[in-house]
Amino acid sequence: MPVSKATKKFQKDKLGDVLKRRKDVAKVKQRKQMDTKKKERKARDNARADDVEEEAAKKRKTNGAKEDNLAEMSMDQFFHGGFQIPEMSKKKSTKPKIGKRKRTPVEEDALEGSDEDMAEGAAGREDAGSDSESGDDADAHKEQLAGLADKDPEFYKYLKENDAELLDFAEDADLSEIDALSASEDEATPRKKRKAADGSDDESGTASGLTLATVRKWKDSMESKSSLRAMKEVVLAFRAASHMNDDVDAKKYKYSISDSEVYHQVQVTTLQLVPKVLQHHLPVKESAGGKIRVPTDSKKFRTLTPLLKSHTVSMHHLLENLSDAKTLQMTLDSLSNLLPYILSFKKIVREVIQSVASVWSDSANTDPTRVSAFLVLRRLLVIADPSIRETVLKQTYQGLVKNARNTTVHNIQGINLMKNTASELWGIDPTVGYTTGFGFIRQLAIHLRTSITNKTKDSYKTVYNWQYIHSLDFWSRVVSMHCESLREAESGKQSPLRPLIYPIVQVTLGAMRLIPTAQYFPLRFQLVRSLLRIAQATSTYIPLAPALVEVLNSAEMKKPPKPSTLKALDFSTSIRATKAYLRTRIYQDGVGEQVAELLAEFFVLWTKNIAFPELALPVIVMLKRWVKAMTKKSSGNRNTKVSSLIGLLVQKLEANARWVEEKRSKVEFAPNNRAGVEAFLKDVEWDKSPLGAYVAGQRKSREQKQKMLDDARKTEDRKRKQADSADRRNGMETLEDDDEEKDVGLDGLSDEDLDLDDEEEVDSEDEDDE
Repeated sequence: MPVSKATKKFQKDKLGDVLKRRKDVAKVKQRKQMDTKKKERKARDNARADDVEEEAAKKRKTNGAKEDNLAEMSMDQFFHGGFQIPEMSKKKSTKPKIGKRKRTPVEEDALEGSDEDMAEGAAGREDAGSDSESGDDADAHKEQLAGLADKDPEFYKYLKENDAELLDFAEDADLSEIDALSASEDEATPRKKRKAADGSDDESGTASGLTLATVRKWKDSMESKSSLRAMKEVVLAFRAASHMNDDVDAKKYKYSISDSEVYHQVQVTTLQLVPKVLQHHLPVKESAGGKIRVPTDSKKFRTLTPLLKSHTVSMHHLLENLSDAKTLQMTLDSLSNLLPYILSFKKIVREVIQSVASVWSDSANTDPTRVSAFLVLRRLLVIADPSIRETVLKQTYQGLVKNARNTTVHNIQGINLMKNTASELWGIDPTVGYTTGFGFIRQLAIHLRTSITNKTKDSYKTVYNWQYIHSLDFWSRVVSMHCESLREAESGKQSPLRPLIYPIVQVTLGAMRLIPTAQYFPLRFQLVRSLLRIAQATSTYIPLAPALVEVLNSAEMKKPPKPSTLKALDFSTSIRATKAYLRTRIYQDGVGEQVAELLAEFFVLWTKNIAFPELALPVIVMLKRWVKAMTKKSSGNRNTKVSSLIGLLVQKLEANARWVEEKRSKVEFAPNNRAGVEAFLKDVEWDKSPLGAYVAGQRKSREQKQKMLDDARKTEDRKRKQADSADRRNGMETLEDDDEEKDVGLDGLSDEDLDLDDEEEVDSEDEDDE
């Protein structure tokens, strides 16, 4: 039969993809069928075990003919007989029991009173949730389907359209076990109490919704008796409360909540009392070093496992959808107390870490809420194993970088809070901290090397952005906190994080000189401050004077500036000056103040060093030469403010050099005596030196000036909010007009948002520098 042209074209172009897609679909279906067969085989084994037990019970001798008549009865005759159950012999059977032992109602009555017996009795009914093999297969299958959406979006779309059941596989694996526990609770209730409970369910169940009286009854039972039964019901109600805003048809929960007061009471009761009840029944033993021990091998813990999983998943869902600060903080505090019990649930813990890290890094949350989230992450690092610790550190760093894209005067404090708190986490386990830190610093070095080797117009944008600068500043805080000389002297050994100092300094110095133009002087000052922090804390000498003197020798600082009415640039929240600021007096004054301040801060680190005169001499000579050139009427920049600042700094450096020489002339040891060199002027405070007294005064004046600026900004913001609220009350629409915000926003733009006019300015700056 002849083949059509369309068929030939299909066989040539699309047949291979179609066959591959069919094979993939077949593999997914086969995997699902194998898992279904495993479950069916397990169910048949359980049924067979029950049949064997029933046959063994029939063979026991009881009251002779009475039991024989019972064996000969049909099922209909048995029901018509009014459930007459013959008395069983109390003689113990010598045959081994196979499978589960079924309880009679008499036994259930005997076991009703104790919550602990309820927990032990339910331990044998969690086969579906504790089957590790099927659970692992379900998790693996779910992960493969999730990865399929990224690797092959077209095939994932095909599955979604043609076989959506595969994508919904094992969606409620974590929550199914709690339903089985709830069913076992009903079986353990005696007939008389079960009838009363059914009546209460009619009042407080899904039909009419949960009532406040029922919640208070559960609360009293948990407070007075530490009732596991009440805790289970509260957890089920909390699960329904946490999913209230979800699709109603997606899931059916045991309880429905329609009253806001009931919703609030369920949340407060669950978050406050569930950790206390768990601590009563499963006490956590914590050592002095922070290690914890939970009896995970006990029958009670295995019974409560589905309950813990369900409650943790509900809290995880609540964290992702909460907006109220108090409720969010309460949830985090409760989660911190639950951490010892859920450490064995690795997958759930990793999802919880991601949610908590998102809360911690979100600038929209309040500071107390973010601190509570940080305490959860810190507790995990203390009590968890190295794999979980690595996950915590990675999620923390990713959250920091993700939320540091834009930096303004309004969110700089929140970003500093993140950097300070996250830097503390890296010292809890220095071994894991070193491996993760080295990997992230290596990524920064790769980005810098790529920007240097690729000679494209936009190659520098991967380095000159706020995320990169905040990352370098963060790592400077990490090594400054944990590699401090005083801390290492107290511990008697060097920190495992000290080898990170060299790569951090090298990458920072390389990023500083990537584009040496006036437009990116603010970025250079940011990086210099990061390196000053490392040098001060770790007593490491870093040559920063050349990078600052290079700024003074640029064309921006040598030529006379133009007058301008622009606001002063805030160097603390800027990494890039816009084109409007270049060659203006306001920008030249700001750059000169920054250079004088940073040079003084650099030299004050070595103000008591015995080699200070030799260290400061080259810089003093270059600064004197610059001041002399700038004060000339014919070729100077005619900026007396900057020239006077640099001249005053030169005087303080010379005075400090003379002071050190005077003290050095009285020593009796040779330069090769390291102990004597290190002990030189050790009993003198740094602020008693000429340079130290000058720097201390400058710091105090800058703090007062910054406080005045902050107060003025807060007053202006308050007036703006009052004006906006007044306009809204009058029904007027207002537009925000804040030029300062717009300028700062440009500094925090992503790399792709920088315009081409700035590129032309960079090229012109290079020509001027030449």
